[in-house]
Amino acid sequence: MTKPLPVARLHRPTLGDDVYETLRSAVLEHILEPGDRVNIDALARELEVSPTPVREALARLESEGLVRKRPRAGYTVSPLLTVAEFNDMFDMRLLLECAAARWAAERATAAQCEELTTEATRTVEGGDDRVWHAAFTALDARLHDLVAHLSASPLLRESINRLHSHLHLHRRHFPYDQTAVANDEHRLLAAAIQARDPDRAEAAMRLHLTRARARHLVAFET
Repeated sequence: MTKPLPVARLHRPTLGDDVYETLRSAVLEHILEPGDRVNIDALARELEVSPTPVREALARLESEGLVRKRPRAGYTVSPLLTVAEFNDMFDMRLLLECAAARWAAERATAAQCEELTTEATRTVEGGDDRVWHAAFTALDARLHDLVAHLSASPLLRESINRLHSHLHLHRRHFPYDQTAVANDEHRLLAAAIQARDPDRAEAAMRLHLTRARARHLVAFET
């Protein structure tokens, strides 16, 4: 491993979750880069834990599609999607997340709508690039997950979250000068859901995802 992991002090009562969050962050921030082989024993030594919580964390990451396991070869970080795979993922997002937005407008409680509106107004302040990037990624993921939760369909939410894992691998290439535009789109979406307008909510999500696809596709041109 060429770069040290950004490890906070691990707490024994939550050791498994701490190891998982540390490795997940390392994958999403490309400290463990797409295609890298993952050495369980080396990670265990660096994190000062036994191999068991590392294996458990990697199994969770495999279920999310962030790492892959091959017989006798161990784990590797999942590669970035090709352009075709990326477009296929966004086609699926359009199907699933537009439905989630429509159902959220129909099913969310008043308190849930207030929570979504509050979440949509959050912004990320400047700072260290890695920290700022991680904060924006978490904010965006949280909002999309909240819309999926408000759809009141656990299966739909699970399907959406699996797609987002692949998107997160590409977020290092996101044009962050356009975050203000993304935040405006989030606010329009939240307002439509709070207004209990399914057609408007679906249209707001469709517009947001269509524009998000275009913003991300620029990375394939470099």
